[in-house]
Amino acid sequence: MKLIFFIKSKTVDISNYTIKDTPGSSGRLDVISRCILSAILDQNAFEKNVQIWIFLDNYGTFIFEPELFNYNNFPKNEILLTDYFVDFLQKYPLNKNLDSNPLSLIKKSEKRIIDAIKYFRNLKYAIYILDEKGENFFKLRCKIRERENIIFIVGSQGGEFIDSKELLALKLPKISIGTQLYLASSVIRLLKLHLIAL
Repeated sequence: MKLIFFIKSKTVDISNYTIKDTPGSSGRLDVISRCILSAILDQNAFEKNVQIWIFLDNYGTFIFEPELFNYNNFPKNEILLTDYFVDFLQKYPLNKNLDSNPLSLIKKSEKRIIDAIKYFRNLKYAIYILDEKGENFFKLRCKIRERENIIFIVGSQGGEFIDSKELLALKLPKISIGTQLYLASSVIRLLKLHLIAL
């Protein structure tokens, strides 16, 4: 099974970034970092066949493919990851040297999230939107596990994109982890637990 997570953020802004106030000075890039770690890290290694695509309105689309990174020097906490990601976002467009950055092999894509969804749908990926108003994931779990390639679209803090006309127009199925509110990173861990680990 190949598992991909899509996360979109319009709030990330690193123009006044300081590591002393990572959440406040990055537009909550720390939340994105937490989701990246939840997606691609296993207990003592990278997850196999898992990717996470980060769609940042202000900076572009970035793909974290674990097999491209070195696990030994990969930043494994959200503060370090955020700091290196900021360094990448600052240097990448200017073609500055990123040799000392363990995230230097992040892939960049020109696809906006809607374009990426349409692209993967044409490749017959099963695509689900995570939404608290969706169908119960646990009732659909066995059916979902039968699919070879799956994408989960994880909502942002405000949920604007999940409720946007352009996404709704694609008529993608919505699923819910339950009535309890979870952090996006916790939702990613739960999905991995029930689709990969079990």
